Amino acid sequence: MAQDVKTQLTALLQQALASVAPAAADTPIQLERPRDPTHGDFATNLAMQLAKALKRNPREIANQLLAELPASALVTHAEVAGAGFINFKLDAGTKTSVVEAVLSEGDNFGRSTLGGWQKVQVEFVSANPTGPLHVGHGRGAAYGASLSSLLTFAGWDVTREYYVNDAGRQMDILGLSTWLRYLDQYGVSVPFPPNAYQGAYVRDMAAQLKHAHADKYVRSAEAVLAGTPGLPDAARADDEAKQQRELHLDALIATAKELLGPDWAYVHQHALSEQLADCRDDLEQFGVHFDVWFSEKALYDTGLVARCVDLLEKKGHLYVQNGARWFKSTAFGDEKDRVVQRENGLYTYFASDIAYHLNKFERGFDKVINIWGADHHGYIPRVSGAVKALDLDAEKLQVALVQFAVLYRNGQKASMSTRSGEFVTLRELRGEVGNDACRFFYALRKSDQHLDFDLDLAKSQTNENPVYYIQYAHARICSVVNQWLGEPTALAEADLSLLSNPRELAIANQLAQFPEVIETAARDLAPHMIAFYLKDLAGEFHGWYNAERMLVDDEKLRDARVALAAAVRQVIRNGLSILGVSCPESM
Repeated sequence: MAQDVKTQLTALLQQALASVAPAAADTPIQLERPRDPTHGDFATNLAMQLAKALKRNPREIANQLLAELPASALVTHAEVAGAGFINFKLDAGTKTSVVEAVLSEGDNFGRSTLGGWQKVQVEFVSANPTGPLHVGHGRGAAYGASLSSLLTFAGWDVTREYYVNDAGRQMDILGLSTWLRYLDQYGVSVPFPPNAYQGAYVRDMAAQLKHAHADKYVRSAEAVLAGTPGLPDAARADDEAKQQRELHLDALIATAKELLGPDWAYVHQHALSEQLADCRDDLEQFGVHFDVWFSEKALYDTGLVARCVDLLEKKGHLYVQNGARWFKSTAFGDEKDRVVQRENGLYTYFASDIAYHLNKFERGFDKVINIWGADHHGYIPRVSGAVKALDLDAEKLQVALVQFAVLYRNGQKASMSTRSGEFVTLRELRGEVGNDACRFFYALRKSDQHLDFDLDLAKSQTNENPVYYIQYAHARICSVVNQWLGEPTALAEADLSLLSNPRELAIANQLAQFPEVIETAARDLAPHMIAFYLKDLAGEFHGWYNAERMLVDDEKLRDARVALAAAVRQVIRNGLSILGVSCPESM
C-alpha cells in the first residue's frame, strides 16, 4: 500500500514538474515520511533540488509545484514548509486501506522482491570449536540469524554458513588440553600450561576418553616433559615470558603427536567432535540454523589452499623472504604484508582464509556477507586485497562487524575468556533470561555499536522491557479477538472508514511503514531497525488500547477496531519472526 501511495504521489509531482520546469522533468523525486507526524504523511524536497538549476527561491518553486499539482482524492492537504519542503496529508481512507492489505496478505505482508532472488551467502558465528559459545558469540549468532531472515523476507536467496576452524593451532591446543587432563586422572603429574584451555568442559572430555579407552593413551610424565622448555615464573607477564609459554605449549603439542602417533588424530577428533556437537546443539536451541557447516580442513584436503597460494604467485602478488612466502598486502591498502606460507612449509590461517573466499566465489554467490567480531576490523583490508589479487569482484564481498556484548550481573562485568574457563556461556544466558529476551536484546543496537546486556531488565515483566512490551501487545490483541467472537470474514468486510480518530490513523500509518522498514533494513544490513519499529508499533497500540474501548456496542465500529487490532497483531508476528522471537497468545 505504502509503495502504491508513493508511486501515485510521485506521478502527481512529475506532472506538476513537467509544467513548472520541463527541462528538469527527469529530476528524481524523493518522498520521505516526516519525523514529526504533524507535518504530514509524506514530504518532498523537490523544490530545493531544483533551486540551483532554476536559480530561484525554493519556496517560490514549491508554491508553483503545488499550484500545478493535479487534484487527487489521495491528498487532503498539501502545503509548503520550512526552506521549501512540500508536505502532504493523505485521505483517511487511503491510510486505513493498509488494514485490508495486512489481513489479506497475512504472513506475506511486508515481503519484498528487492533482492531479486540473488544468491547471497551469510557466514556468521564461525567460532573456533574450542569451548562452549559465550555471550559474545551469542550476539553474532542473533545478528546473523536475524539478518538472514530479513534478507530472505526481502527477496534474497540466502545460504547460512558456519566456517569450522578445524585445522589450526587452537584445535591442537584443545586436543593437548584434553589429553593432559586425561593423564591427570591417572596420576601423571604434568604441569598444566596456563595458556591451555582451562574450562571444566575439558575435564569432561578427558573423562569420556578414560571411560571409553581406559589407559590406552597414558604416557609417563618424563616422556611428556622430555625436551620441553621450562615455564617462566607465573608472576611474569612480559613479552618474553609470554613467548616462552607459547614455545612450551607448542613443544608439548609436538611431543603429544610423537608419543601418541596415530592415536593423536583420535584425541584431536574427539575434542573437535564434542565441542562442535555442543555448538550445534546450543545454536539450534537458540533458534539459529545453518544450511552449511564448512570445514577448514577440507580446503587442505582438496588442495585448494595450495592452489590458491600458487595462483597468487602466478599473478605476481607473492615474494619470498627468510624462506617464507609473503602476500603483497600493502599493495591493496593493508598496513603490512602478510605471510601465507611459513619457512617450514606450513600454510598460515590467512592462506586458508583466502582459499575459503575463493571457494565462496567459485560457488557462484552474487553477494558474500561476512559477519565478524569488531576486533577483526583490521582483517578486512587484507582479505579484500586478496580477493582483488585473485581478480575476483571485491564489490560482492561485504563485511558486517559485531561488537561483543558485555553482560552485567549484579552490577559486575563477566569475563568471557575461553582459555581461562571463566566465561559466561550462551547456554547459561539463555537459561537465565530465555531465548526471546536474548534474541531481542541482541537486536536492540546496531551491530557495530557497543551493547551492555542488562539482565535485570531482560527478566522484568514491565513496559520498560521492550520484548515484554511487544509480546504483551500481541497477547492483548489475541485476548480482544477471542472475546470478539465474530466470524473471520467480518474482519475482511469491516467498514474501515469508521477508523477516524487520530490514534487509529496513526496506527494505520505505522502499519503502512512496515514494508518500507523491511527494505531499508535489508539494504543497510540492519535488523535492529525491525526491533525499533516493533517497539514503536506496540507503543501506538497500547496507547490506543488504554484510551479506547475495542469491543463497543456499535457492531460496525467494533468490527473495524478489531480488524485494525488484528492487523497490528499480524505485523508484530511478521516482525518478531524475522528476529527469531516468539509471539505468546497470553501472558
